[in-house]
Amino acid sequence: MTFHSPAFIRKLGTNPYLLLILTTLMWSANGIAGRLAIGEISPMAIVSLRWLLASILLFTFAHKQIAQDWKVLKHHLWLVAFGGVFGFTAFNALFYLAAHHTSGVNMTILQGSLPIFTLIGALAYYRTRITLLGACGILLTLAGVMTVASKGDWDTLLSLSFNIGDVWLIVACLLYAAFTLSLRNRPKVSGIGFFAILAVAAFFTAIPLIGWEMASGETQWPTLRGWEILAFITIGPSLLAQLFFLRAVDLIGPSRASVFTNLVPIFGPMIAIVVLGEAFHAFHAVALVLVLGGLGLAEWRRA
Repeated sequence: MTFHSPAFIRKLGTNPYLLLILTTLMWSANGIAGRLAIGEISPMAIVSLRWLLASILLFTFAHKQIAQDWKVLKHHLWLVAFGGVFGFTAFNALFYLAAHHTSGVNMTILQGSLPIFTLIGALAYYRTRITLLGACGILLTLAGVMTVASKGDWDTLLSLSFNIGDVWLIVACLLYAAFTLSLRNRPKVSGIGFFAILAVAAFFTAIPLIGWEMASGETQWPTLRGWEILAFITIGPSLLAQLFFLRAVDLIGPSRASVFTNLVPIFGPMIAIVVLGEAFHAFHAVALVLVLGGLGLAEWRRA
């Protein structure tokens, strides 16, 4: 598939691993931004405004490409609706809501379930084979995820309890895994055109959510700091990360691309060290070795 995108993206477009590392860095920073947004902008305001701003930016700079791709995409409205509703709007809404109701330990562990859901879905729907080495790699990366989540204290895992936030995050991961798998059959249009139409669908499906939040009296429109956070979320996690991820899926497939989401619980604490001033502990180093080693095993089969 031809990937029509800005020049700097085209230069990155042949290296799926660099694309996925950059993607997970921005997704990790999105989690930090979500925590910083508390008291500055409410969850549904973030979801609705991020996709509105993303749509405006995409149509401003790529309207010709989008118009060309729409000729194809209008015949695949079910996929556009599915991606916009479940991959973008529902996932983000549940993610920001979950952050307000569950612990960081629970949230990080449950986010690590995304690759497993994707691999199981690929096995069920596409009969994708999982090699023994690949399975070992997945387990190793999950061990790294759990090391970060438990801060090296395995007793923490034994006392794990589920609340409504945990349930929301599990559902969010299931939805995004399904969205990732659906990308295998996406129409042969440019990544930026496909993403732009999904962003528009995400904005319109977010309107009922912001309406519900306003009706409940819990909406907080952004403060000055809230606008700064929203600008980052729009340009980084909402635009560049999604375009990078779409391109990586084109290059190596959804199952292998989803494995890299295990880097999010590793990069997240690192960004928190810089932004929030948190300390770096030995378990962070151990987890980093486990995750990178697991990714290496999962990819070794390609050689």
